[in-house]
Amino acid sequence: MSGHRFFAAIYDRLMASTEEAGLRDMRRVLLVSAAGRTLELGAGTGLNLAHYPEGVTELVLTEPDTYMARRLRERLDGEPRGGRATEVVEAPAETLPFEPASFDTVVSTLCLCTVDDPEAVIAEVERVLKPGGRFLYVEHVRSDSPRLAGWQDRLERPWGWFAGGCHPNRDTAATVAASGLEASDPAQGELPKAPPLVRPLIRGEATKA
Repeated sequence: MSGHRFFAAIYDRLMASTEEAGLRDMRRVLLVSAAGRTLELGAGTGLNLAHYPEGVTELVLTEPDTYMARRLRERLDGEPRGGRATEVVEAPAETLPFEPASFDTVVSTLCLCTVDDPEAVIAEVERVLKPGGRFLYVEHVRSDSPRLAGWQDRLERPWGWFAGGCHPNRDTAATVAASGLEASDPAQGELPKAPPLVRPLIRGEATKA
């Protein structure tokens, strides 16, 4: 069994004040655009489940952490599905076990900070999206402030040990922009009631040509 047992156990409690202070609304706004067969990367404990609109006809939730996946399944059992087919797949985002061009939407919320290889993940997103399909994401990112970015670099390893492998210093906007996806400039923001190290936030959308 692989994963972060303690972090999975306390994750919802750690995130509660941040969700109440605005992250829940950010999830809802982001997911309004989800439609068709939808894939969520690193679904964690399932905090997005309540926000998927009726236009999502099938939902596939990937989660590589066994302990998170267990809690995800528990939440899924308690959520109304509205007749929508929903599946949990324990798989890393770098090697998705799905056919090319098989999803209309791919979603990532606070996931790309924890993956081993962000570039490989975005390449997989591009591979599994149908032409015209959309990648929707909300991620905390490297700060534009040199001072804060310096602290993100210095504290990357101890923060990751505490926070389930999170890397606070990733330039996710640049990673998406360098891919084959057509990316609009992401909206800048802040993760509410979060430590300064992980406060810089972006919300964006990219399309497969």
